[in-house]
Amino acid sequence: MSALLEVDQLVKQYTLPRQRLLGRPPLVAALQGVSFALQAGRSLGVVGESGSGKSTLARLVMALEPPSAGAVRFDGQDLQSLAPAALRRARADFQMVFQDPFGSLDPRQSVGRIVAEPLTARAGRPGSSSRAEQQARVGEMLDAVGLRAADASKYPHEFSGGQRQRIAIARALVTAPKLIVADEPVSALDVSVQAQVLNLMQDLQDSLGVTYLFISHDLAVVDLVCDEVLVLYQGRIVEQGSPETLFQAAAHPYTRTLMDAVPRAQPGVRRQPLVPVVPVDAPSGCAYAPRCPLRQAQCLVEPPRLRTLDRSSGQTHQAACHLAEQVQAGWTPA
Repeated sequence: MSALLEVDQLVKQYTLPRQRLLGRPPLVAALQGVSFALQAGRSLGVVGESGSGKSTLARLVMALEPPSAGAVRFDGQDLQSLAPAALRRARADFQMVFQDPFGSLDPRQSVGRIVAEPLTARAGRPGSSSRAEQQARVGEMLDAVGLRAADASKYPHEFSGGQRQRIAIARALVTAPKLIVADEPVSALDVSVQAQVLNLMQDLQDSLGVTYLFISHDLAVVDLVCDEVLVLYQGRIVEQGSPETLFQAAAHPYTRTLMDAVPRAQPGVRRQPLVPVVPVDAPSGCAYAPRCPLRQAQCLVEPPRLRTLDRSSGQTHQAACHLAEQVQAGWTPA
């Protein structure tokens, strides 16, 4: 069965501001050969610290920016090969929920207009709906996310942060998309509200069959909602597997460090701080080597490839580390 979303050797480079009058401006690679496939009805989590390339990946999947190399194929179509009109039509099938529920909603528009905006953008095209049908659809979506149809006449400032994110989810669902890209959808919310929104997203997946690409820095959130997780470090996939596999037998030191940085209710036990380092000039070997306490001479000169590890459970588990088996056997950061 072909995947709904295929990302093939995706590369994205940005030009930094010119430092000198002469010479070429330096480039920074936000993504470096990222590949994965996401089946319909499944949820894939993408985790990593700030600067790892998560949001860049989301923008490229949504065709908001062109890749420097590689391809994004949605439902078998290369998004970069589509003409502008065809891309606009295709966007009805993939929508995005942004991180900030306060900044992503226009305060000058009513909730009804905000949720109906994707439908309005299709007005006059084949398959578009009438105004009455749009209003009915908006009410249906507001009800689906736990609000009321009457809330369509209100404005964003009349709602809490969690309610605003529900509005954003309703807007994303109004065209009945096949894929939703959720970029840190609960990071700006209180912990109690996060659980409500995450439960809502799971319920909507169960009832509507929507597919999620879930971007997050929070491993606990990804563990709750995702079927599979890939870990990004400096634009590269360093580990990929099910949440259970990564939590029980992580095989990359960076994944271990991410888990160790998660706050836990353990009185007297201090968590390890995560010190982000994002150099412009990456080392010739493993990108994580400057931070890795297990690094060896090989790590400094030979970049590790993403390889499949032997597991008795039969689940797919990949890691890009020369010492993956040793780490998997139980190494923890000192």
